[in-house]
Amino acid sequence: LLAFLLISCNSPKGNQEIRPEATSVTVSKVILTDAVYYDEYPAMVNALDLVHLRAQVSGYITKINFQDGQKVKKGQLLYSIDDQVYQANYNQALADVQVQEANLVKAQKDADRYHELDKNDAIAKQQVDYADATLEATKKLVAAAKANLASLKSRVKFTNIIAPFNGTIGISEVKIGTAVVAGQTILNTISNSQPIAVDFTIDQKEIFRFEQLQQDKNILKDSIFTIAFGENIFPEAGTISFIDRAVDPQTGTIKVRLIFDNKDNLLKPGMNTTVRIKNINSNKYKLIPYKAVTETLGEFRVYVVGDNSIVNQRQVKLGRQIGDDVIVIDGLDVGETVVVEGVQNLHEG
Repeated sequence: LLAFLLISCNSPKGNQEIRPEATSVTVSKVILTDAVYYDEYPAMVNALDLVHLRAQVSGYITKINFQDGQKVKKGQLLYSIDDQVYQANYNQALADVQVQEANLVKAQKDADRYHELDKNDAIAKQQVDYADATLEATKKLVAAAKANLASLKSRVKFTNIIAPFNGTIGISEVKIGTAVVAGQTILNTISNSQPIAVDFTIDQKEIFRFEQLQQDKNILKDSIFTIAFGENIFPEAGTISFIDRAVDPQTGTIKVRLIFDNKDNLLKPGMNTTVRIKNINSNKYKLIPYKAVTETLGEFRVYVVGDNSIVNQRQVKLGRQIGDDVIVIDGLDVGETVVVEGVQNLHEG
């Protein structure tokens, strides 16, 4: 061993400085560009017109006059409820009106006759007063009978359930023969999905920005508002319909509604989606690949390649991520080179 050491010390190679081998990495330049990105908000698709059909009278379903999922017209007959009892009550009330009207005619004639006799002092004043009172009471009875008739007529009418507006009807909740209870049983749902609404909430700090977007007449042309379902982007752009009247004091948020053309009926009420709002800021941004960034205890760093391919780690302040890239707010200059892949094999210097 001693002989080996002596030989090694005398060897020319023993005096050479040992340098580390180069590490193979992938690098990228810091670029300045007009970055286009989208602010994203979770949202829900809602119909502008939607109503749950409920029976206004109790009874058994006797007819269903549509197919599930069919387009229906305003005023179209949808359901029929057994109206035999309601029709019988209506007929009875109609007869009662006729009886009371006949009594009114008699009371009117009696009153007229007694007044003629009273002009000649041929009848007691008390008889005339009784005739007038009977006439007024009979008029009240006629009015009450007519009111009852109108009520029962509406009940007969309510046995036929019609579409309140043009739209699409859903799957029926009842079948022929089902007993329904007035005001409780939901028969079906009708909605109009053209156009259609998309609702989402924003922080109160963003209200001023959205008010400006609402007033911009070029929003639809510029496709500022779009919605996405995963990787799929809905082809039509939307516009702001309204911003809600007040901020929710508990959450500090406010609702915004967008309107989208839905002529192909691709959007269905109840769908969850993501609202994408295009950044319209004209500033230029410094971009680097997001893979170049490492994070430690909330601080972001990158390896910057200097002279002689020596790397130095530098702390940076980041902005929004845009696809595979990220905006650098501070810490790097345009044109500098950062390591993108192979970072795990590097260390300072």
